[in-house]
Amino acid sequence: MSVYATGDCHGTFRRFGRKYFPEQNSMTRDDCIIICGDFGGLWEDSEEENYWLDWLNDKPWTTLWVDGNHENYALLADLPTEMWHGGMVHRVRPNILHLARGQVFELEGYTFFTMGGARSHDVEDGILDPNAPDFKTQLMMLQTQGKRRYRVLGESWWPEELPSEEEYTRARHSLEEHDWAIDYIITHCAPTNLALAINPRNKADPLTDFLQEIREKARYHYWLFGHYHRNQAIDNKHILLWEPIVQVI
Repeated sequence: MSVYATGDCHGTFRRFGRKYFPEQNSMTRDDCIIICGDFGGLWEDSEEENYWLDWLNDKPWTTLWVDGNHENYALLADLPTEMWHGGMVHRVRPNILHLARGQVFELEGYTFFTMGGARSHDVEDGILDPNAPDFKTQLMMLQTQGKRRYRVLGESWWPEELPSEEEYTRARHSLEEHDWAIDYIITHCAPTNLALAINPRNKADPLTDFLQEIREKARYHYWLFGHYHRNQAIDNKHILLWEPIVQVI
């Protein structure tokens, strides 16, 4: 088994074409590619979206992903769950699996702790409620003013982008079961101090603070994350991914 990782896809999977990722020619279903959040392939259940999900499902490997902030959490919640390699997953397609929050998976003898989610940083113009009586007026005003950094509740933004207290509790329990010793940590956003180092304009939130707690308490070899749309080895343990597909094991 080999395991690769990459960053945000936002529903665009062309990086997995043979032209850009020739390594697939020797891969099998036992091999995996992990997407570090903002998978984006489960968004609107459209014909085009289902075409690309089927296309990705037909690739020779198994696609794994943690959720980011740009996911349709209503569609995700409707998927069946099952145990897979020691942790809970949602099965999007036979060969496309969402790795639930606060889980530990074992792949080829290595442990992978997963904690998806992130606070959206592209909502400066507001989050609109489509059920509000003045929704259309608010929307028209934003569009007239040329503002585009807004989201619509239940259509392009969901409060589940940040974990619940239950999910934090589950994550701590999973780590305690492994004595806080994990080979790989896979998240979408970064611990608070790394997020601020990447960009001082980033802001701390409950999830980045929780990840900071993990960074200070856990023992791990590597931490892979996405979210910040940059390709950067922060140091010898923390890797920020976007477009590249890198081999992990």
